[in-house]
Amino acid sequence: MFVDYLKARVKGGDGGHGCVALRREKYVPRGGPAGGDGGRGGHVIFEADPKLGTLYDLKHRPNLTAKRGGNGGGNDCHGADGEDVIVKVPLGTVVSDEDGNQIADLTEPGQQWIAAKGGRGGFGNAHFATPTNKTPRYAQDGGPGEDRRLILELKMIADVGLVGLPNAGKSTLLSKLTAATPKIAPYPFTTLSPNLGVMEFEDGFRVTLADIPGLIEGASHGAGLGDRFLRHIERTGVLAHLVGDEEGTFDPEDMLYKHGLVCQELAAYSAALAAKRQILVVAKVDLAGGRDQVEAVCRAFRERGLEPLCVSSLTGEGLEGLRARLRERVQENSNTNCH
Repeated sequence: MFVDYLKARVKGGDGGHGCVALRREKYVPRGGPAGGDGGRGGHVIFEADPKLGTLYDLKHRPNLTAKRGGNGGGNDCHGADGEDVIVKVPLGTVVSDEDGNQIADLTEPGQQWIAAKGGRGGFGNAHFATPTNKTPRYAQDGGPGEDRRLILELKMIADVGLVGLPNAGKSTLLSKLTAATPKIAPYPFTTLSPNLGVMEFEDGFRVTLADIPGLIEGASHGAGLGDRFLRHIERTGVLAHLVGDEEGTFDPEDMLYKHGLVCQELAAYSAALAAKRQILVVAKVDLAGGRDQVEAVCRAFRERGLEPLCVSSLTGEGLEGLRARLRERVQENSNTNCH
């Protein structure tokens, strides 16, 4: 099951209590305080794991608590620190507080963040000895562990996001450009959760693509699958916007309407998403009644200042050109970010 949003409670372990003890040793007639400190409570730590692709493992563990620290002992023995709880999360996990304020973003493999700190260990009575109070008979209790309620959101890390209406051909295109195997069927909403694929080039350059479930009119208000999956392309630098026509009519006005509809829903989600660079892809051109129909559609887009790429995942037409364009845009985006 694909889970990309959940709420969790995390609690660090309580600190161990300090000990009250007096030394009783032969040849040490006056003894002295010998109570050790309590151990620190365990932390709850989130760690980014590239092997995970969903928050599903945490769905049934909404409460995460670390072990408490050990109590101090006599003879200046300190209590053991509580064992930390390491929680694996997918790359791209964003952590927010209850008010929605972002407090962590785990984007690097192995990156760790302490979600809840363990309580401090209490001092034993040996800690409080002074020249005027050589045998204190009191110790300090351990502190409570941090207790927080957090919101975890997964935002996939990809170079390119594939967007478009349902049945535009996004999943089929992903399967042709990468080794991904998304579900493909001749009906809308076959993609119920985002899919990732990696497009590899001979020189080792890699482009990661994210296939987002299709948008429909009113998605920003919850229609269809809504816009909840658009968070997964917030990190992408480039959008490949697919416009297809499974009926084969390739009516220019209809294609322009479909393109505008998706752009409208992107803008309703966020201005930043609407402002991302797009590569317009006219898909499924093998279904057109003839090249005249395809040319009419391309001409209509060019009149709007857009330069479409025509592709067919079935015949392979235009796929190499699309691969080259995607690489070019991703490299341009990388260079811009570096400067």
